[in-house]
Amino acid sequence: MGIVFCGTAPHPPIAVPEVGKGRDKEIKDTQEAMLELGRRLKEKDPEVLVFITPHGPVFSDAVAVYTIKKMQGNLGEFGAPEVNFDLENHRLGTSIVEAAGRVGVPVAGVDEDIMSRIGMDSRLDHGVMVPLYFLRKAGVECPVVVISIGLIPYHEIYRVGLAIQQAATDTGVDTAVIASGDLSHRLTSDAPAGYDPGGAAFDREVVRLVGEGDVQGLVILDPKLVESAGECGLRPIIMAMGSLDGLDISPQILSYQGPFGVGYMVADFKPGKLNPGRELTEKLSAAQKEKMCERRAAESSQVRLARETLQKHCRGERLEDIPVPEELLQEKAGAFVSIKKNGQLRGCIGTIEAVRSNLAEEIMENAISAGTRDPRFSPVSTDELDELEYSVDVLGDPEPVTGIDQLDPHVYGVIVRSGMRKGLLLPDLEGIDTAEEQVSIAMQKAGITPEEEIELERFKVVRYL
Repeated sequence: MGIVFCGTAPHPPIAVPEVGKGRDKEIKDTQEAMLELGRRLKEKDPEVLVFITPHGPVFSDAVAVYTIKKMQGNLGEFGAPEVNFDLENHRLGTSIVEAAGRVGVPVAGVDEDIMSRIGMDSRLDHGVMVPLYFLRKAGVECPVVVISIGLIPYHEIYRVGLAIQQAATDTGVDTAVIASGDLSHRLTSDAPAGYDPGGAAFDREVVRLVGEGDVQGLVILDPKLVESAGECGLRPIIMAMGSLDGLDISPQILSYQGPFGVGYMVADFKPGKLNPGRELTEKLSAAQKEKMCERRAAESSQVRLARETLQKHCRGERLEDIPVPEELLQEKAGAFVSIKKNGQLRGCIGTIEAVRSNLAEEIMENAISAGTRDPRFSPVSTDELDELEYSVDVLGDPEPVTGIDQLDPHVYGVIVRSGMRKGLLLPDLEGIDTAEEQVSIAMQKAGITPEEEIELERFKVVRYL
């Protein structure tokens, strides 16, 4: 029959009574909503349950589908080893890998041999176990398939969902799909990832878009808003929505809470009849490309210079043909060029102070270095160029500080020196919320141990997008 049920659930371990030990009552609405989701799922009597988790093996260029025979795990990491699972994997996983090949999206089947060779952990993660705990309580008992997310574009993530649908239809297996994911991890000052006002804005927008069934709105969400949220649910939700491509949907938000600084949404997507008007794969691809074109049109002259330099370098074209704004030829300063792909860092190289004759040369050389010489990443290929986003930080003059209390990681970058070694960290980076964290990371980059004496400097940057 194909997809008979689809929904999304969060995965807070504290929701499990054996873990929460009383605190789970603070998210009673979430607990009850997940039980209701389970009851609705049980009524559909699926033959297999497909879990999409953000906490399994995450590849930069592909989605992983577990094809191992047995999957086990427990919540011992969260103090409840007695909550354990021993699951039978379903053959649908192999069919999904095959369907993905026909759809043209990168999906890798991961079996015991591959896991052993690359050192992957085969145990179930809490992204599967927490919602499964509540589904089991509701009486859901069936084999599973576990799919992890990949750091590929959102429109391709959606097409992986389409592969799930095609595999279910081709095999005639009644299939339920659950997207496991939390929304923002930055809703309050005591949240796990610190506070960001964008967290609540992200959650409001995702709850609205899911409630309206607006897949395109999810795919073209502002990357800065997504980054500010520190979420882990967007890709699973988009993939699950892809499994309903070409079907009517009537989404219903069953609950939303955020008492621990993390957003928990439970929703039933309620798939319906065939609707060719909801075949969205090409539309979503076009929408994401259009969004990138809008960003290119609005980019600063500094970013445009960085982008065009790397593009021409990778294509073997003449850099001399790039138009350079006069003001960049008149200024001298250190500069960092940062490159991201699908919201993830792809390269970052820069200079603390000016080492070239003007800022234009500084940006051009650092753009090439960020794209091809950052030792953390393989060189950028020509196939990636259209997917890359850039920012340029132009550094102000550093000034010495006498203590860590004079630092603010959201305002100042930091330079840590010890002898001839020095480490730098730019300001306002995702996940860096305290001066202590900022200094510690800069020390690690320079190979400076905590026991050594250090000198601190701070600097401001002008960030161009």
